Amino acid sequence: MKKIFLSFERWTTFAAMLGACAMLALASTLGMFQILMRFVLEQPAEWTEVLIRFSLIWMVFLAIPAAFRQGAMVSVDVLYRWSPPRVRRVLDWVVCLAALALIGVIIWWGWDYAVRGGVQSMAGLESVSMFWAYLAMPVGGLFSMVGIIGNLIDPQRMELETAQ
Repeated sequence: MKKIFLSFERWTTFAAMLGACAMLALASTLGMFQILMRFVLEQPAEWTEVLIRFSLIWMVFLAIPAAFRQGAMVSVDVLYRWSPPRVRRVLDWVVCLAALALIGVIIWWGWDYAVRGGVQSMAGLESVSMFWAYLAMPVGGLFSMVGIIGNLIDPQRMELETAQ
């Protein structure tokens, strides 16, 4: 069961990171297009500003699961270093449960925010609902939950100070 979940976690974290990379590529391409239109052709494309902003938001929320999987969660490094292995495992559980609680709040209120914002349209893109922009929070949160649980099952300490 552990291998199956870790395989699923690897796949979901890879998919989320692939999406984050795509959003970064989209934001940089739109940024270059915006510069070309504004300063070379002197015909600004206002819609690019909105899409850049929301692609960067999606990029952040899709990249967070990889950070959680690598153990870059809030932890008490000094306590972890000075503690025996059994206490370290308790700290792992405490950090995992706190992170899951935080992500649960982000998913809950992110979904509520997306649904409530669904009646709005994006400035500059009146035909696109804000639902799609706000959906980044619950989607990124779901991917993050898988990464958090994966890190609890198979801890990776990839932080600079605690890398082992």
